[in-house]
Amino acid sequence: MPAETELKKLVQSMQPILNEGRYVFAVQPPKTKTPDHVIGLFREKEGNTLILKKEDADRLNLAYEFIAAWITLQVHSSLEAVGLTAIFASELARFDIGCNVVAGYYHDHIFVDYKDGEKAIKVLTELSEDYRNRT
Repeated sequence: MPAETELKKLVQSMQPILNEGRYVFAVQPPKTKTPDHVIGLFREKEGNTLILKKEDADRLNLAYEFIAAWITLQVHSSLEAVGLTAIFASELARFDIGCNVVAGYYHDHIFVDYKDGEKAIKVLTELSEDYRNRT
C-alpha cells in the first residue's frame, strides 16, 4: 500500500494509539555500543540520543529528564507529506501539550509528557473526527 501524501486524508486517518509504558530520551557517549531494546537512536556529535523504555534506561543507569507517553499514528504517512506535523502539533499546543515527533518509514510517532498521554489521544482523535466531518 503506497504512503499517503494528501493532508486531509492523513488527518482523517490518523488513528492514534497510545503505546503501553513510559519512555525517555537519554544520552550515551559517542562510540558507545547501543544497548538492546532501543526504540529510536539519533547520533549527534555530543552523544547518541536514545529513545527507550524508562525501566531500560534505569537499568542501564542512563540519565534522562523527560518521561513520555508514546503515541503512534496508524496512518501510513509519506515522508514527503507536507503539513501533518504542523496540524497535530498546533492542535496539541492549543491544549498546552508539547510534543516531540519522530517520523518512521510507515508512521509518525509522537512523544508527549506522560501525564498528558490520554489527553493527547483525545485531542488527536477529536481532530481526526473533525476532519472526517468536513466536506
